[in-house]
Amino acid sequence: MAAVKTETGKAFWRRAVTMSVAITLSATSLVSAEAFAAQACMRGVNLSGAEFGEIGGAPDRAYAYPSTKTIRYFAEKGFTSVRLPFKWERLQPKLKGGLDPAELKRLDDTVARLKAARLRVVLDPHNFAVYNQKQINGPDVPTEAFADFWMRLAAHYVDDPSIVFGLMNEPFDMPASQWLPAVNAAIAAIRQVGAKNLILVPGVSWTGAHSWLSDGYGGANGEVMLGVKDPANNYAYEVHQYLDADFSGTKDECSRADDAVSALEAFTAWLRKNDKRGYLGEFGAPGAPPCVEGIRKMAGVVEKNPDRWVGWAYWVAGDWWPETEMLNIQPGKSGDRPQLAGLTPYLRDFSASASDCPSLRNR
Repeated sequence: MAAVKTETGKAFWRRAVTMSVAITLSATSLVSAEAFAAQACMRGVNLSGAEFGEIGGAPDRAYAYPSTKTIRYFAEKGFTSVRLPFKWERLQPKLKGGLDPAELKRLDDTVARLKAARLRVVLDPHNFAVYNQKQINGPDVPTEAFADFWMRLAAHYVDDPSIVFGLMNEPFDMPASQWLPAVNAAIAAIRQVGAKNLILVPGVSWTGAHSWLSDGYGGANGEVMLGVKDPANNYAYEVHQYLDADFSGTKDECSRADDAVSALEAFTAWLRKNDKRGYLGEFGAPGAPPCVEGIRKMAGVVEKNPDRWVGWAYWVAGDWWPETEMLNIQPGKSGDRPQLAGLTPYLRDFSASASDCPSLRNR
């Protein structure tokens, strides 16, 4: 989602309630997440909440990781992955310093519950390429600080194939030529500690699919980001795409659903031309029937090209999102949200082709 989807906006929308975790996953669900994750492309949802609140806020009061009840709900619906937003500053309170033990434990506990539910986990520092409001690759947050963060986090989750490293959420207000060195430094640091995990690489301008090929400040993502260097060759480009008038995901309409689908098709062609892989990390729309159909078509573009797309993740769900949030698919008082109808055809497809994801195989 575009710039309006900031910390302030999310804090405003969330409900001021305390998260309660009371349900324990049954023993039958405690299967190998690694074995499951190797089967299907990622059909996911963003479980938002850990990125909420002020940096010094208390857990379960200012922010919250997803509850076991929420995790179970989406696992039982057939989702195979979760994109998990969190705040960089909480996990690493000081640049180039150690990871905070208490916050890391909260993250670890959440990852363990997700894996127990057979869900692949996309780690998402939801920071818009800033740390304490200072931009990456600037004087206050040098590239090596960003690389240091990923070195530490990668070492912690080294070679767990259920864990995917999403480098950063929606960099903006910087040229692609400034962002690329930070990307390559982070990738090098991840590989230096021996981690072979899949890495998701966003572009700038909120990494919109609709603008990927457009000339922008400092060059188009589709040109500059071809300069990504990964010794393990295990990365995919992450794009986001919404359906409203300005593609921001902030309006209660989906007037550009057809354009959004076309943007994904053009991005798919770019992936194929350049022998690259992609990931649709955010997309979402209100629950009106035309919007639900747009959701279905967008996910369909990804599903029809499993050799180029590693998967998708719908925005948004989470325990603290109010029922009035138009894109929300967290179940409410009336049960399932209407947007699920646009995703269900792919969640419950158990055919051999749906269980095989060529783009996730070792390259």
